Amino acid sequence: MRHPSILFVNRVFPPDKGATGRCVSDLAQRMAAIGWRVTVVADGAGPSAAPPGVTVRRTGGERPPDGVETPGEARLTTRGYLAAAARLILRAVRLPRHDVVVTMTDPPLLACGGPLIAARHGAASIHWSQDVFPALLPVLGIRFPEPLMRMVERTSVQALRRHDAVVAIGRCMAGRLAAAGVPCERITVLPNWPDPRIRPVPRANNPFRLEHGLGDRFTVAYSGNIGLAHPMDAVLDAATFLAASDPAIAILLIGEGRRRDAMAEVVERRGLTNVRLLPLQPPDRLAESLSAADLHLATMDPRAEGLLVPCKVASALATGRPCLFLGPAGSEAATLLEGCGHRLAPDDGAGLAAAIRRYAGDPVLCAAQGARALSVASAWDATAAARRFAALADGLRRTRLRGGAILPGRRLPHA
Repeated sequence: MRHPSILFVNRVFPPDKGATGRCVSDLAQRMAAIGWRVTVVADGAGPSAAPPGVTVRRTGGERPPDGVETPGEARLTTRGYLAAAARLILRAVRLPRHDVVVTMTDPPLLACGGPLIAARHGAASIHWSQDVFPALLPVLGIRFPEPLMRMVERTSVQALRRHDAVVAIGRCMAGRLAAAGVPCERITVLPNWPDPRIRPVPRANNPFRLEHGLGDRFTVAYSGNIGLAHPMDAVLDAATFLAASDPAIAILLIGEGRRRDAMAEVVERRGLTNVRLLPLQPPDRLAESLSAADLHLATMDPRAEGLLVPCKVASALATGRPCLFLGPAGSEAATLLEGCGHRLAPDDGAGLAAAIRRYAGDPVLCAAQGARALSVASAWDATAAARRFAALADGLRRTRLRGGAILPGRRLPHA
């Protein structure tokens, strides 16, 4: 009996850094384990960390840059992204036939090539929307002339309408896609999941805490992309308030991104000795570095509501720690925090400092919300996501084999 086959197309794949590549790897490995023939097309050349049963085909182009998570934050020009998209599409259409083709949003607007690749394969087409482009581009500091922006938006929506299904990683994103003109019946909500390598590490013997001399200090951490979609002014303001009132509270700012240098300059200028800036941690140290915190922080520009969903929140909850989110109330990240954190306005530095003091002075609250956080994170993992994604893909595959109309997208509950 022939195994069903699926083709994922994305710019990055491990060992390349980037959340989208990690998500593809997690899903590909688990779909291969349940009987799918899985192929991934990624940009660049050289070896790939292919899970068992997964075939990775590289384009042979320049290897993607390290240290970025959001496509708009990468050190690539618009021309570079267009070239990467062209390489990916050309490589994908030359492969043997697959039953289902999945495009992602790295590089931006790769969705426009999905129907073309699917037509070449005679396959069902899924667009897995990790970010909504081109609407997100202005938030990332990338601006086009208004006529060009309107043309690109129309082209993007037309392409999305040609896919058999569009997967959104949050209900807020599903709403934005529907408002843009994507038929609601083709939109499936399937949230991202925490990196499977993340787990709680006991505070008392955490190697990361020991290495950085944190001792018994209450520790707050921001870990991840420090990019233009993640404002940090309120975090720095809160650190300034706490330096004066509660200097024993340690604040770790871990990661890379276009805001990092400016943030480091503010830390130095204000003399914030309670703040430590650390580089992005390797994947095999994620559990230790994230568990080193007693409380996590995540931020999001309100303009990005529905255009992205920060993965920092789910990662924090997977360590069994509460999280404070500075972002819009309608975002998926805010919804996740019910009973295991708190949402604040993105510019509320004083409110953030007060919230941190509250958690630092209430270990019972931290423990209760940490337990709830771990329960929330455990309810939606990579295995559950793979089962749901496989069910969606198989439904589309079977419908296409029968020659019928594609079934409406399944609306999946959030974890």
